[in-house]
Amino acid sequence: MAAPKKLGQQTVMFQNPPVIAATATIVGPKEGQGPLAHTFDKVVEDPYYAEKCWEKAERRMLEEVMQTVIKKAVLAPANIDYLLAGDLLNQIISAGFTARSLGIPFIGLYGACATMYEGLALGAILIDGGFADYVVVGASSHYSTAERQYRFPTEQGVQRPPTAQWTVTGAGAALLARTGAGPVVTHATIGKVLDLGQGDPNDFGSAMAPAAADTIVRHLQDTARGPQDFDLFLTGDLGIYGKGLADQLVRERGFDIGNKFADCGTMIYDHQKQDTHAGGSGCACAAVVTCGYLMQQMLTGKIKRVLGVATGALLSPLTTKQGETIPVIAHAVAIEMR
Repeated sequence: MAAPKKLGQQTVMFQNPPVIAATATIVGPKEGQGPLAHTFDKVVEDPYYAEKCWEKAERRMLEEVMQTVIKKAVLAPANIDYLLAGDLLNQIISAGFTARSLGIPFIGLYGACATMYEGLALGAILIDGGFADYVVVGASSHYSTAERQYRFPTEQGVQRPPTAQWTVTGAGAALLARTGAGPVVTHATIGKVLDLGQGDPNDFGSAMAPAAADTIVRHLQDTARGPQDFDLFLTGDLGIYGKGLADQLVRERGFDIGNKFADCGTMIYDHQKQDTHAGGSGCACAAVVTCGYLMQQMLTGKIKRVLGVATGALLSPLTTKQGETIPVIAHAVAIEMR
């Protein structure tokens, strides 16, 4: 017998769509100088955020944004059934230490830059399945912590190639509720890990584009929907080059989303004025644009139905040094105003 809530191969449809009852965002100084600055709750002017190291600054941002979203929903940590969160650092330490402070039952996630949407999908499954009333989902990243872990120390001043993206400093959180007012999560499409042989850690966009295209097409096929059924297709952090490639790959499979296609990585910075090369990336990229800009657009009625597709590069510094190519993933969540 087929699973009653499953559509096609990779998509689930929620019979009781969870509500995004509240969202919260916090970003660093560079993000606060970008075109979406007015959509964030807080801009931190000091990338150290008055801490002794960048890792502690990232942790503080994630903890603060979690506390803020719970307060916005007029709840307390004791009311939250589960905390789903992750980040880019080894052993997802930002999320783990945040969970230690909040005291909420914790499920740690790692989907690289797809972590926020992985959390939204799993949180919606928990609520629709009757296992929770409230779930908080969040993700964080920091330019300096990611550069230090994945590439080179920032103090070294290594020249970045044009395809490189700028890791977003910040954190975003969403509170999912069984009932209430706000946008609802209606579907989730869980992606497959793909690897088409791209191994350049300075060109994540090209590596992740096939996964984004595959998940978009799979969602449309599973749900029997088309581009006309959505106001927006929003990817997480493909950047300039990856977005163009994903658009081409979706077209080759019979769907034209070009005039409705946007990418968080191309939106968060003015790449010509801010020298971010191919755009933004990192767990916080999809998190802060979704929880800031997108939610504002939906709550004001400018967007009614969106397919958000966050992408992640599942590599490590070790696999890069060993000459491995880059496995990639993309998860999609359909969000609607009703």
